[in-house]
Amino acid sequence: MATATCTGYAVQDANSPLIPFSFSRRSPRPLDVVIDILYCGVCHSDLHTARNEWGNTLYPCVPGHEIVGRVRGVGSGVTRHQIGDLVAVGCMVDACRECPSCREGLEQYCQKGMVGTYNGDDNVLGGHTFGGYSSHIVVPEDFVLQVPDSLDPAGAAPLLCAGITTWSPLRRWGAGPGKKVGVVGLGGLGHMAVKLAHALGAHVVLFTTSVSKVADGRRLGADAVVLSSDSQAMLTYQSSLDLIIDAVSAPHDIDLYLDLLGRDGTLVQIGAPDEPLPVSAFSFITGRRSIAGSAIGGIAETQEMLDFCGEHGITADIEIIPIQQIEQAYARMLRSDIKYRFVIDMASLKTA
Repeated sequence: MATATCTGYAVQDANSPLIPFSFSRRSPRPLDVVIDILYCGVCHSDLHTARNEWGNTLYPCVPGHEIVGRVRGVGSGVTRHQIGDLVAVGCMVDACRECPSCREGLEQYCQKGMVGTYNGDDNVLGGHTFGGYSSHIVVPEDFVLQVPDSLDPAGAAPLLCAGITTWSPLRRWGAGPGKKVGVVGLGGLGHMAVKLAHALGAHVVLFTTSVSKVADGRRLGADAVVLSSDSQAMLTYQSSLDLIIDAVSAPHDIDLYLDLLGRDGTLVQIGAPDEPLPVSAFSFITGRRSIAGSAIGGIAETQEMLDFCGEHGITADIEIIPIQQIEQAYARMLRSDIKYRFVIDMASLKTA
């Protein structure tokens, strides 16, 4: 198959920094879209994968799955996208399209395994996929999303992971008017959960361990902000919430939050701690409560989320960086020194 050279930044092993890297992208097939990447959000998953913290990294690794760009070219059979469109690519670039999950529009749960935007199996060229820390990408049209013109392209990039990861459970468990939604943790995921739950019309309660985030939580749309270390304040919310979105990726006391759910309430874990979270059986037996998990979202619901954000003017709170500062950005992420998402201006590749 014909290929074209692509430039990007890659990590060669778990202990090396990201450095300039050239590799091959396929030439477009009839149903492919070629996208010049304008912005790529920096997800904590990028750091986990670059450092092989999940033990499954394929090197060399080009991270990045929060991609916004312009269509440069389309295959002969493409009907959904045109040259010049502002488009996006999220965490996956293909799936089997045949299993029950795919047929239901839940490609992220593909029973044969979705193809990750990076570190996935490249079913066309062989080897593995390379992500959005790069100049361009080639993706089947069914996995390319339209970005509303009303959205700032840089601020829209994190919607492709942080946005859809919070939108999907909010929609699945019916967040909206008359519902009380708790959000645990105010970071890249948590700040989007607050914004989206508020825009959906729910009463939003943010739980944080940081006094410094109280004012910011209210700015983002929380109706109340509670310090989880304040036992009296926590007690006032006992058995009162319909849904909790837990966005914390560090070990924490999950029983503390289960006690805040009313009867038939659900806690959805979207943060991914490295260690198991102990939980008392009585925390969910009492009140017929549920613990659930949720992973990103399907293509149709991701487009729904982007359209909703376009209608409500919702983007992530971001700090734009050049690609040359990616290692410093990773170090700051580890210190939680970002409000709330780094986004790479990929024009900086030209000066790399």
